[in-house]
Amino acid sequence: MLEALLLPFQFGFMQNAFWIAIIVSVPTALLSCFLVLKGWALMGDAVSHAVLPGIVLAYILGLPLILGAFAAGMLTAAATGYLAENSRVKQDTVMGVVFSGMFGLGIVMYVGLQTNVHLDHILFGNMLGVGTQDLWTAGIISVVVALVLVVKWKDFMLHAFDPAQAKVSGLPVRLLHYGLLAILSLTIVATLSATGLILAVGLLIAPGAIAFLTARSLKCMLPVAVVVCMLSMLGGVYLSFHIDSAPAPTIMLILTVLFIAAFVRRSVQARRASATL
Repeated sequence: MLEALLLPFQFGFMQNAFWIAIIVSVPTALLSCFLVLKGWALMGDAVSHAVLPGIVLAYILGLPLILGAFAAGMLTAAATGYLAENSRVKQDTVMGVVFSGMFGLGIVMYVGLQTNVHLDHILFGNMLGVGTQDLWTAGIISVVVALVLVVKWKDFMLHAFDPAQAKVSGLPVRLLHYGLLAILSLTIVATLSATGLILAVGLLIAPGAIAFLTARSLKCMLPVAVVVCMLSMLGGVYLSFHIDSAPAPTIMLILTVLFIAAFVRRSVQARRASATL
């Protein structure tokens, strides 16, 4: 029984999958808290879909895929912000139009390109095929993103809750705004090899949503989100080996179950509190 339980740790590809899960879980969890508080869940969805044409273009030009993904993500974020500020259309509508258009452009470019890069690996990730270079790339990005969010978490918190107060307090609101978008793009780049473009949205929303339902302050939300995300990713990779499923969707299912459990727990607590009044 013990040998069967430890079997996944004996394979090199599973070890790399566990490592990428640990590395990616920290920045995605921290960032998800700010996205949830700021109401930017759709922004994470938009940027994650919109990086596809950048990836295809980088492949055509022979450049690192992460450069194309980051450039496309920043272009999408900047275009969304400009259109929302200079038109009567609301930001969520602009994001829906921009990211669907960019995603469609990426699919058209990919179909017209002869490549050995499988589209499923780009969209849904290939965690079991993670190599040393992927680990280093994700590790460097994760360290940078985590350090920025931890050091400047109070500034990002004030910007998320009250941008007007942040501006009055002398904080560089525009820099914080586009800095958060840059961090979002970098984090999506870090998750490309693990969960792909589509399932990365779950990592950028679910941990923060779960922490929001279980913690009462942002200072507590951040570590709760990291623990939830890391355990879910490690558990998903481990469980996928034994049930013969893909790691990324298994991780998303675990996060969904935890969110439902947190929601039910919060609802029960709210009913008990109202009953005692």
